[in-house]
Amino acid sequence: MRRKPIIGLIYDFDGTLSPGNMQEFGFIQAIGQTPEEFWAKSDGIAIGQDASNILAYMKLMHDEARKNGIKLTREDFKRYGADIKLYEGVREWFRNINEYGKEHGVIIEHYINSSGLDEIIQGSPIAREFKHVFAGSYIYDENGEAEWPGIAVDFTAKTQYLFKIQKGIFSSRDAKQVNESWAEDDKRIPFTNMIYFGDGDTDVPSMKLVNMFGGNAIAVFDPSRPGKKETARKLLKQGRVNFITPASYTKDSRTFRLVCAIIDKIKADSELRQFSRYK
Repeated sequence: MRRKPIIGLIYDFDGTLSPGNMQEFGFIQAIGQTPEEFWAKSDGIAIGQDASNILAYMKLMHDEARKNGIKLTREDFKRYGADIKLYEGVREWFRNINEYGKEHGVIIEHYINSSGLDEIIQGSPIAREFKHVFAGSYIYDENGEAEWPGIAVDFTAKTQYLFKIQKGIFSSRDAKQVNESWAEDDKRIPFTNMIYFGDGDTDVPSMKLVNMFGGNAIAVFDPSRPGKKETARKLLKQGRVNFITPASYTKDSRTFRLVCAIIDKIKADSELRQFSRYK
């Protein structure tokens, strides 16, 4: 009996599924700042200390919350996630793509690979749609309050999660299984079965990696934001991505038609590989 191919749709979050950074839909307002003020402070820490931009914003969130008497428990983070704004069609996207996959004999799985925070994503309206979320997170004290960054996901860290998805490893901590050599047929989702969605600099290594190993990388852009389409075109010209598309996810969108076409190709390639194994 032939195995149904599993196709992994892997998404960045901020700027890819949502038009803003997830901290901007509740948390930054709660500490009495504007997004511009918050990110300027975060950049100041990173530049002044020659530090990771990701660790800088995580430290700033922690410090500003304490300064303003705001608790940061997992449930608090989830509440901030509930008001995240999403691009047009995102809420229905998963159901529509899953149905298309089922009708065409493949299994569709969705993953997040984000430099944002897992705890906020878990509170978003689409949290239940993902097989697994790879993102930043905090370590919590005995009272359940965030006290230290536990995982910080920068642009290079994102690439390791692609190898974990490939092998079906869902532990962020694991550094053993992910480095072991696996036969190609044992890999749960080979790179050729990956579709990566990203919008910016932190996605470039992951998009390039997926593209290089025979998968498909898509740069999405917000047409209402100046320069975003040009950035996507540059990524396409440089060979970092295979396709570009506006950040609209409705059933009549270019994005939906594009992904359906890629699914068709992955299914056909899988069937041809089955024929090649005939003895």
